[in-house]
Amino acid sequence: MTAHTSLPRRAAAELIGTAGLLAVVIGSGIKAAELSPDTGVALLANSLASAVGLGLVITLFGPLSGAHLNPVVTLTSWWARRTGGEGLRGREALVYSAAQTAGAVVGALLADAMFGRAPGTFSTQVREGGHLLVGEVVATTGLVLLIQGLQRIGRPKLIPAAVAAYIAAAIWFTSSGSFANPAGTIGRSFSDSFTGIAPQSLPGFVAAQLLGAILGLALAAFLYGNGASGSGASGTPRAEAALADAGPVDGATPAKEAYEAVG
Repeated sequence: MTAHTSLPRRAAAELIGTAGLLAVVIGSGIKAAELSPDTGVALLANSLASAVGLGLVITLFGPLSGAHLNPVVTLTSWWARRTGGEGLRGREALVYSAAQTAGAVVGALLADAMFGRAPGTFSTQVREGGHLLVGEVVATTGLVLLIQGLQRIGRPKLIPAAVAAYIAAAIWFTSSGSFANPAGTIGRSFSDSFTGIAPQSLPGFVAAQLLGAILGLALAAFLYGNGASGSGASGTPRAEAALADAGPVDGATPAKEAYEAVG
């Protein structure tokens, strides 16, 4: 349980878990693009693999760290603690976010290496336009609202499956493809592949994700009040206890706590 696991072990779980998630997201994108020239078919394969992979990663690493896998989820956990709830301390949130970002880069390099590509080749896929940033705001707002809402109505066991399903759907219904994860976005810039994003597009996407996190928290507080739980996708001892017996899920929250993810 995260309440009894040392910070270094939790950070390692976040790093390895995020690396695994990015390897799935990028690797499945490379494979899908190789197997089909149809972008729609490739996106379908990539979204399904990403959702399944996210669920498995959450199930495995949730009991250790909460399987945030996403700085947005970690920051909402930190904010919950600051507003009187349960969550991560500032130092823990910084360590988690650093581990997630490092893990995302490692996962991108690993994915390219597995497919015989030159690891560390920056993406050339420029993702620009206000409509894409709106899509990222919507994707991240929905993710945070989903996690916070289920926590505050006392349904944390639904978070793992709900987040995985949400990410799979948001890949399709948002214009941006629902990155919704600053660490994952940075990692995907290190792979010039189907799911990549050019480095020059990072500032806008990350800013949109942070804005979405703020809006998601505000909506959760407005709709559900400053209820009990509040650690984002997970990350609290109370959430751990509630999710201790949760079944398999990701993309994005754990068997004992809950996401955070994506992609």
